[in-house]
Amino acid sequence: MKTVFITGANRGIGLALTKKYLESGYQVHATYRSPSDALELLSLEVSESNLSTYTLDVTHYEAVAKLAQTLPDLDIFINNAGYYGPKGYGFGNTDLDEWRKVLEINTIAPLKLVELLYPKLQNSPTKMIACLSSKVGSMTENTSGGGYIYRSSKAALNSVVKSLSNDLSSQGFTVLALHPGWVQTEMGGPNALISTTISAQGLFNVIRQASIADSGRFLNYDGTELPW
Repeated sequence: MKTVFITGANRGIGLALTKKYLESGYQVHATYRSPSDALELLSLEVSESNLSTYTLDVTHYEAVAKLAQTLPDLDIFINNAGYYGPKGYGFGNTDLDEWRKVLEINTIAPLKLVELLYPKLQNSPTKMIACLSSKVGSMTENTSGGGYIYRSSKAALNSVVKSLSNDLSSQGFTVLALHPGWVQTEMGGPNALISTTISAQGLFNVIRQASIADSGRFLNYDGTELPW
């Protein structure tokens, strides 16, 4: 039985991915920040023997290190936890504290988690690291401006993924930056184009079909390549 570790699994895409991997026969280890915001995930743990959940703030690196020591060997790490930050602000109104928070969660934490989980992934023949990025982090796709905080955090995450690929591919790791689509979540809003189920199914397929030759790529949930 293959094993996957998913952060930010209490709602949205993370919860949908958790359900998809459970349906597909995986042992799933999933994190959430607050029990009050993770009722469906915690309920799922009661009925699913292959699901283990953990309270975790991904920016509390000592806690991440302690959790990593207790985990079994992993085949897949899906870095899903993320934070959008303020919406609707324009040039001249950037909240610096919020920018630091978004960068910490979306860019710094993913790299630290990979470093801390690296020993648990080393023994797997799969060695898959999938980071949930966003098309808004693409320089080429940025034709509208704005969104400085979230855009910059995902552009920086893409750079992290590329560097990880360069450093780890020779050891058999596959490292991907994945765009989940415009998804009907709290972040994506009600006008988004696809459901969390459709996004999770697409992401699952991309991860399953990817090989080491794909390491360092920026891919859409339907498998198409995205420009940096």
